[in-house]
Amino acid sequence: MSALAAPLVAGLPGSATAQTRPGPRTVWRVNPSEGQDAIAFLAPLSGRELYTRFYADDVALFAPRLTEVTRAAVPELWRSAEDAGVGLFSPNLALILSHAAADATIDDLLAALAEPEANIRPAFEAGTYWNESDWAWFVGKAGEIRAVFADLKAAGFAAFRQERAGIALEAGVSMLRAALPAFDVIRSEERLTGRTFAPEIDITVLYFSKPHGIKVRGQRFLQSADYDVATTVRIAAHELLHPPIPMDGPAALAALAVFGRDPLIPRIVSEHDPRWGYTTLEGLFNEDLCQALDQMVSEDLGVGRNPADRWRKADDGIHVMAAGFYGLLRDDRWAREGGSIEAWVLDAANRGRLAPEVFHAAAAEVLERPVDALWPLGPDA
Repeated sequence: MSALAAPLVAGLPGSATAQTRPGPRTVWRVNPSEGQDAIAFLAPLSGRELYTRFYADDVALFAPRLTEVTRAAVPELWRSAEDAGVGLFSPNLALILSHAAADATIDDLLAALAEPEANIRPAFEAGTYWNESDWAWFVGKAGEIRAVFADLKAAGFAAFRQERAGIALEAGVSMLRAALPAFDVIRSEERLTGRTFAPEIDITVLYFSKPHGIKVRGQRFLQSADYDVATTVRIAAHELLHPPIPMDGPAALAALAVFGRDPLIPRIVSEHDPRWGYTTLEGLFNEDLCQALDQMVSEDLGVGRNPADRWRKADDGIHVMAAGFYGLLRDDRWAREGGSIEAWVLDAANRGRLAPEVFHAAAAEVLERPVDALWPLGPDA
């Protein structure tokens, strides 16, 4: 057990003093959404192979019902979003429109888009994902986007979706509603982080969302109807954690200072394939501390994967920090003891546990690789 764990764990939800509280902490809410599925369907309508490999038949059936203007507008909106630095059009549109009063139907989207400054901006601007330049791009395109959804409605998207996916959506919703109450993600996360989370987790089940799983406003996640329970739990466990600690706080700054001097970690950031993201030290630190914690949460809930298998080749093996954090936390019996993860990070940084000679050895033990061959992966890895 770490030096900090014992005094910090006593008052945490899930500690021995808190386990007398009745019932689980987590309230799962599972629902479909025609509106968010319409947003997701703009991805295969863009013609990009990432999406058409899942939905080529759907596009072939539905695209001829749309006007020529709409068929040209959708790929152009994708190009414009990427050129403006917004990123992938549909996932980011899903995020922005999740800040409207409602997004359950196409009519909800049309109502929100009629006056985006009044109907969307206040909640978006107050949230954690606010970005001034993304908003400027979106509000400038809101009229075009609204016209696309109006055409989807006129072409009968709601009936088409029901015909193509109604049974699958109903089955996915029913399965998750029955199974998820057994997984008390919130209690586990509170115990292993020292933070407090809202109890509600909203899972929005879609048909056209592959290959993405998307966190939108608050503790709400968009996912495919055919994701199994274990996948759903693992996604929620991971995404709830971002950011794992305040990224401008003393613990994060102390850790980043240590990792900035590491001979390996900055190389991973600068030299890995940028398609995986995490192109800043802060970004990789944020992600990998979340991955280490979600691994423990998943194990606690009985849906964990083998950590060596998980990280050995994921994203070309770049998550060495995740393995290092997990290894040190495992040594401290964190899964059993719990505590404040922010205090643990600060203590680890101050006591030299994040220094290469300690941290690399912890990562190597988890990854089952030689300490001098953590990254890049060799041909036999």
